[in-house]
Amino acid sequence: MADDYLVRIGKLIRDARQHRGWTQAQLAEALGTSQSAVNRIERGNQNISLEMIARIGEALDSEIVSLGYAGPMHLRVVGGRRLSGSIDVKTSKNACVALLCASLLNKGRTVLRRVARIEEVYRLLEVLNSIGVRTRWVNDGKDLEIVPPAQLDMDSMDAEAARRTRSIIMFLGPLLHRMDHFKLPYAGGCDLGTRTIEPHMIALRRFGLDITATEGIYHAVVEPSTGPSRPIVLTERGDTVTENALLAAARHDGVSVIRNASSNYMVQDLCFFLEALGVRVDGVGTTTLTVHGVPNIDVDVDYSPSEDPVEAMSLLAAAVVTGSELTIRRVPIEFLEIELAVLEEMGLDHDRTGEYEADNGRTRLVDLTVRPSKLEAPIDKIHPMPFPGLNIDNVPFFAAIAAVAQGQTLIHDWVYDNRAIYLTDLNRLGGRLQLLDPHRVLVEGPTRWRAAEMMCPPALRPAVVVLLAMMAAEGTSVLRNVYVINRGYEDLAERLNSVGAQIEIFRDI
Repeated sequence: MADDYLVRIGKLIRDARQHRGWTQAQLAEALGTSQSAVNRIERGNQNISLEMIARIGEALDSEIVSLGYAGPMHLRVVGGRRLSGSIDVKTSKNACVALLCASLLNKGRTVLRRVARIEEVYRLLEVLNSIGVRTRWVNDGKDLEIVPPAQLDMDSMDAEAARRTRSIIMFLGPLLHRMDHFKLPYAGGCDLGTRTIEPHMIALRRFGLDITATEGIYHAVVEPSTGPSRPIVLTERGDTVTENALLAAARHDGVSVIRNASSNYMVQDLCFFLEALGVRVDGVGTTTLTVHGVPNIDVDVDYSPSEDPVEAMSLLAAAVVTGSELTIRRVPIEFLEIELAVLEEMGLDHDRTGEYEADNGRTRLVDLTVRPSKLEAPIDKIHPMPFPGLNIDNVPFFAAIAAVAQGQTLIHDWVYDNRAIYLTDLNRLGGRLQLLDPHRVLVEGPTRWRAAEMMCPPALRPAVVVLLAMMAAEGTSVLRNVYVINRGYEDLAERLNSVGAQIEIFRDI
């Protein structure tokens, strides 16, 4: 059996195990073998018989190898269908990955409620498991339990998994409190152009962290007992930069002031979680955060991350583009107010319920009903700003929305080097988008969508935008290799099907 087949089978076994919510140790126990053997099988580093594959399939209640199951996942979309009914917003992808990184601050047991079952989370769990952190899905797979070891085994880190997620960069803040030197692979994730970690380093150097980069590895050295003597001013009001500074400040024995901080939804969720760990954070929701660090954190904590405003925007856009009436429940309204204000000016017909609390007791939710609307292009350009402005990740959805509006809309996606380029993939589906430069797109509407077969863009939000356009296009479209969508959305095709879409998941033979 060729090595590449061993690797592919190993990945299928790993995915089936994670889908069931088992750890490698639980699968090993069911098979009567060792966890290290399961680890080697999943990495493709061990020959495996058909009998063993059958035993694993039986244990996991999954057909591991079958015709059409080894290749990448694709979507076949029968478009032109109206959506109806109601759909719940899942918990925030970006909050969940930040909280997984933050769990490294705690010596005790962490339980996160309703964690998003997405590829980005799975990659981080693989990294955490490889360095000795015990994780398991509990309560019928709804919640995640995390128990760290006394000592992390950084030499055993799953580098392949680490390189497939940019979230690994948020290990820097917690790890600088646990060891005086360590290594991390370069961060990966979406293809969004050059993204330097220098803003992270400007903040983390104040806590004694120094990094040199060689051959795809960050080599970190920590000067113990170092802390900021004056406020930290972030050179970029970025979400992950702010989160890394918060994670470093959380166990610093003293008070840290972080200025020009992001106040976005995932940062607020992280602050609420730190408060549950016993770390006082003043200024949550503002651009100045004051962190009263706790040098030793050893508590059993139970926390519920809030709902995802970007997923809410995705579902809202699905209703608009398909001309549907749809109720989107559990929308974190504080983080979608600007988008709704822009859409109201464009002519969106919608209403919302009164506000109620998310499970974290802090985030404000509403149920939002969107109805078919005759939209006009906005007078002003669509462009993102740090919270409370229009969310950076919501900008791509306006490309699809603008395509069904009357007139010309200018979209200025100034944050990322090449994400705007991917929006022109909508032209394959009948859109009329003109790329003015790597950051600006002119969208002409309304659009008569047409079916097409195409590869998935390598960036998460543009990929979902293409899927939404396929849902609006009469006929059958195919979107190939949708791993990037699975990075950020849990069971998106099945959930859209539940409100009237017709999307089939398939793999090549």
